[in-house]
Amino acid sequence: MRLLIVSDLHANLTALERIAERADAVAFLGDAVDYGPDPAAVVEWVRRHATYAVRGNHDEAVAHDAPTGAAPAWAALAEASAAWTRTALDERDRAFLGSLPLRSRFSFGGARFEAVHAAPLDPLYTYLPPETPEEEWRRQLAGVDADWLLYGHTHRPVLARFDGVTVLNPGSVGQPRHGMPLASYAIWEDGDVLLAGRRYDHERTVARLWQVPIDGSGTAELERILRTGATKGRAPVPGAAPGSAGSGAPAPREGADPAPGAQDLAGDGHE
Repeated sequence: MRLLIVSDLHANLTALERIAERADAVAFLGDAVDYGPDPAAVVEWVRRHATYAVRGNHDEAVAHDAPTGAAPAWAALAEASAAWTRTALDERDRAFLGSLPLRSRFSFGGARFEAVHAAPLDPLYTYLPPETPEEEWRRQLAGVDADWLLYGHTHRPVLARFDGVTVLNPGSVGQPRHGMPLASYAIWEDGDVLLAGRRYDHERTVARLWQVPIDGSGTAELERILRTGATKGRAPVPGAAPGSAGSGAPAPREGADPAPGAQDLAGDGHE
């Protein structure tokens, strides 16, 4: 059984269309919208393809006219992007985002999964990047009754195991921030995991991004992230001492071999 895991699509349709994988099911870990130029098409992709889905903080902000909860360095840009996205989506799309659960528990391929956008104890906002201390992970996982925890939010891949629970963050499809400007995702297949990434046409996304009516300096920063896969700063790490860092996750492999049969996502995007 093959599960495609995607997160933080951030309205980047061009990147999303490059993930031409075959899968028996799709898990979407939140943040379909904001920071990108094609929110309606990406919401439609989630509606059509996601077998399991949870709501992210940007989905929450757009659907319920709430603050994004973005880190201070991102707050102004996040709020401006959310304001524009609300106008770019119709009522049906906003209602769909607002209807997504904050947490999803499911069984697949003989394993038990729990999916959240951010963290088990705070499904929308807490950051759990690769350098999160082991003690914080144990605190977060104390109430998780699953074999696998799937989460996103940090835009940085993680694959680790704590007290019998394997935690998996696929990174970001639409705005990776781990130093590789690839559309990042994961494949879970019968207990094995592949962290993968796809090259895509950044120029196409950037050109459309500059057509979005938000502050030009914010657009320039978004362009830089799309081209480099890195940010100038990162959100605070819960439980970490200042300046501490961990070993992180293995680098995603570029591309992944499609499996025969099952749900075919190739060539199924929206122009």
